Order: sequence, then C-alpha cells, then structure tokens
Amino acid sequence: MQAPLLSVRDLTVEIRSDLGTLRAVDGVSFDIPLGKTVAVVGESGSGKSVTAQAVMRILPKVAKIAGGSILFDDPADRHPPLDIAALPAESERMRQLRGGRIAMIFQEPMTSLSPLHTVGDQVTEALKVHADVSDAEAKERAIEVFGRVGFPDPKRALVTYPFELSGGLRQRAMIAMALITRPALLIADEPTTALDVTTQAQILDLIRELQADTGMSVLLITHDLGVVANMADEVVVMYRGRMMETGARDDIFRRPQHPYLKALMRAVPRFAMKPGERLTPLREVKSAAVAARVPAGPPPNRNVLEVRGVSKSFRLRSGWFSGNTRMVHAVKDVSLAVPCGRTLGLVGESGCGKTTLSKIISRALDPDTGSVLFDGGSGPREVHRLRGEALTAYRRSVQFVFQDPFSSLNPRMTVYELLTEPLRIHKVGTPDERFERAKALLDMVGLDRRSLRRYPHSFSGGQRQRLGIARALALEPQVLLCDEPVSALDVSVQAQVLNLLKDLQAALGLSYLFVSHNLAVVDYVADTIAVMCRGYIVEQAPAAALFRDPRHPYTKALLAAVPDPDLDHPLDFAKLRSGRFSEPASWPEPFRLAGEDAGVMVAVSPDHYVRMMAPALEAAA
Repeated sequence: MQAPLLSVRDLTVEIRSDLGTLRAVDGVSFDIPLGKTVAVVGESGSGKSVTAQAVMRILPKVAKIAGGSILFDDPADRHPPLDIAALPAESERMRQLRGGRIAMIFQEPMTSLSPLHTVGDQVTEALKVHADVSDAEAKERAIEVFGRVGFPDPKRALVTYPFELSGGLRQRAMIAMALITRPALLIADEPTTALDVTTQAQILDLIRELQADTGMSVLLITHDLGVVANMADEVVVMYRGRMMETGARDDIFRRPQHPYLKALMRAVPRFAMKPGERLTPLREVKSAAVAARVPAGPPPNRNVLEVRGVSKSFRLRSGWFSGNTRMVHAVKDVSLAVPCGRTLGLVGESGCGKTTLSKIISRALDPDTGSVLFDGGSGPREVHRLRGEALTAYRRSVQFVFQDPFSSLNPRMTVYELLTEPLRIHKVGTPDERFERAKALLDMVGLDRRSLRRYPHSFSGGQRQRLGIARALALEPQVLLCDEPVSALDVSVQAQVLNLLKDLQAALGLSYLFVSHNLAVVDYVADTIAVMCRGYIVEQAPAAALFRDPRHPYTKALLAAVPDPDLDHPLDFAKLRSGRFSEPASWPEPFRLAGEDAGVMVAVSPDHYVRMMAPALEAAA
C-alpha cells in the first residue's frame, strides 16, 4: 500500500491570549493520499484554517504547535518523510517547501495579491524564489500557467494589476501563483467562498483538471458541503479543534454517524425542500419579536416598491493614459415589483447589475432613465423626485443590510452607538428611549443585552450580521434591501440568519429585496425570483415555478452550477465548461440578444416571464 503524501498525527496547536491558552487544534489525525483530495469541513472557528497554517508553518505569533507530527513524504525526494512540525518555521528547508512543494490558495485573493505589482511579476517571483530560472524562462512558464488556469489573454496577464481583474480571474491568478512551482500538495483554504456559483464551478473544475494533469494532492478547507460532495475523495469533519468524524466521501454523505455532521447537513439550503420546511441551524436564534408575535392579518394587496424601466450606464477609461473612454451599461430597462410583506429574490453573477439596482432604489445612484416608486400606504410616489421631509421619511422606510458586516460597522463605535446612530441622525426619541430601543433591537435579533458596550471585533461573523440587521431595523423600516447578506457565512450561521429574516418578516410585516448569487438560498427565502444577466432581467417567476420549469438558458446554467450536497446530483462540469452562458449574443434562439436588440419580456405561463428577441414575440403572435 502506497504511503500517504502527508500524514498528520495527533496535531495540537495552542493559542495564547489574555484569558489563557486555547487549544485551537486538539489531537487531529488524518492522511492525504497521493493524487487525492481530502476536505476538512466545519463551522468558522472549528480549527480548519489553523490546521492548514500549521502544515505551511505560517501560524500567527500567538500560536504554536504544542504536539504531534506532520510527515511530508515528497515523491520527488528520495529521503525519508520529513516532519514539518519539527522544523523551525523560518528554516531554509521550510522556506523551500512553503510555496514550492506545498502551495496554498487563500480565501480572499485581493488581500493576498500585492496591489502595487502586476500579476505577472507576482507569479514569476514565486517561481524565481524556488527555481534557478532566468527572467525570460519565468515569463514563459507564467504565460503557460496563465493559459492553463483559463486567462483569456495569458500574455496580457503579465502586465495586468490585480484591481483590473474580476474576482474569478484574481482567484485564477492565485492558483497560477501556487501551480507555477508544480507543487506536490495544494492547500485550498475556502477558495470559492466569495465567488458567484458559475465562477465557483469553473474554479472547482479547474482544480480537478489540474489535479488530473499533474497528479498533485489537494487539502480542501471549506464549510460548503455541496463543494465537498463534488470534490472530495475523503472528508474530515472538525468541531472546536477536534475531529468528529472522518471517512470516504460516500460513507460520510450516505451514512453520517456523528450528530454534529447530521446537524450540518440539515442546515444547508436544498432545492428539494418541502413547502414550509425550515432549515435547522446548530444553534437557534431566539428573537423576542418572534416570541411575542401575534397572528397578523394578510399583508396589504399593494406593491411597496416598484421599479419601472430603469437603466444606468457608466463611462469608464479604456486605459491609464489613452484618453479613450467606453460606456458600460450596468442596468438595462429593468422593471420589478416588491409586494407588501413579501420577498423578491434577485439573482445573477457578479457584475450583472444587482448591486447597482439596489443603490438606485436606495437613492445612492440616480438612474439615466426610468423611475422607482414607493408606496408606504399613502399612494405611490417617485423616489428620485422626493425632497426634504418626504425624502427623509423614505430613507427611514428603506434600509440596507450589507454583504460584509465587518466593513459596514464602524470598529470605533460600541454596539449601543451603532444601534442608536440612525435614531440620533433622524432625531428619534430621547436618550432614555433610544437606550430602550437599542435593548429591544438586540432582543429582536437574539443577542444578549449585555453586548451594548462591546465593539464589533468581539463578535463572530454571524453575530455581526445580526447586528447589521438590528441596525437596519432601528428606524422601523418597511423594506430591507439585503445585498448578499449570507454569502460570507458558514452553513450553520447562514441558516440562523435566513431563519431570522423569515421570522422577522412574519412578525413585523417587512418586505425584502434579497440580492444573491446562490439560487438555493434565494429559493428558501423568496416568493418571486428575478434572474439578472448583463443588466437585463432575463427571467422572472414565482420561486416554485422557476425551479420546476426554468426556461432561459442562463437560468438553467445558474441552476446547474449550484453544488448540491447530494451525491446523486453531481455538478455537470462538462456542461458548465461547454457554454458561454453569460454572453447574450451566444444564447440560442429565441433568447439571443445581439447589437441593440434588448428583446422583450414574454409571458410563458401565469406570472412567469422570459426575455426573448423581439422577432420571437411577433412569431408567437
């Protein structure tokens, strides 16, 4: 039997803090066979990333390996297996391994890439550090690896800066940097968390393809069980630094044994959920608003928010010094309606115009054409013509829940200051009344009232997102614009936040515009779903109808790209690889949009609309 490439035995990592010593990893053991993928799964804080950092010997200064071994048996090295845990982190041997024979892809490529250097410089530097090559040879290898990871123009990538690339291409640049040294082991730490589903599927397909070509092993760290089901050969389940369960992928998914693993699986949104079925988070949020809820009557039969024919374009420079500009059409003739007490889901890839549309609705941007109407109960009014008190009232009624709660919460303000700031700005209540309102808001989102004097950094990601929701509710709005509110959260915390949003909607009569790239999440929360691509709404239907009978090729591609934690429904990588689904000119007839043809929305069944080319409507008539 062939020896494993990496063998971790009884690994223990301790972290020193003011409160004492914490065991972040406690007696973990697993093997990574040659050419195989081992996935380490668990919630945030379970010790997944600390395990990977220990293998790379890049632990923070407050952490140390307190016990165990990490044996690396490099097939290119004839010497006996090397114990990485026994090597000094800054030794010459460890520096040769780190980035050379063992490479790592990080979760957020923009913070891992230098903004001051071209992508070409950074990728060639990785090679020159570990191999004796000339500049010309390094550039040639870089162009080769850029082509392999799917850059549309590998030569241009050499002189491109990270900020000029999309999220998917930045992640591909990180993969190119890791692969240029031809490592034996690739550690991928949440490599697709912040990417939309189609880009995620492309990156996963790329890792599989490169693994087949080079024979490298992969240590995949993720909280997404759908990704694990499609990528892993073996699975390690971690909780609070310890291994709860380990085994082959089929055994883990078909015959889970540990209660923690079963609970993780129940927390994942799935397309096959029954009407009224709830996600089951590991720890339920107890909301005072939900507990005190009295059965309310049906919501008013009106649209609280309506978007009519909205378009928005931006003029961008074509180059730094060329003086040329080009027009980018971010939103094109969009019409939507959010009924009272209901949720409209807006889905699509990054860059399709979802966030731009949200900013237009919140009056952070003005549309070029079209209008936004708001009806708070006294009749519809055009939002972009509101002034004075009417505008202030609108801004109280429509609030934002942001994607990244950490960057949207001022780190220098306490929870009390964050929650009462909207009340102070709008001159609502006395100081005593604001204090009572702040406590009530914490009760609403299931946080301890004693948190009022704490700062955002002392909360977990899910708790920070609940703080963001509490702040958005401070002014008793009618509409929440939720912009990717759970995309950065692990599955159990995501289930908490999604359940909380649904419960608050039922208790307070809120209306939501829920923006996301994950159709499984939107299926769980939304009543109606609109699919957006290249600024157009290409399909709109009630959630059940959209998933039962998707018509547009782009909607079908989005559905096909969602990794399902069901081994009987694997991702069809060949299908995802074959088409250019986000190119309107490449869509089959009657959906193709070329040139200035914006097409028209056609009713294909009651309340189900699909964008088709204009001649298709004439033919149908």
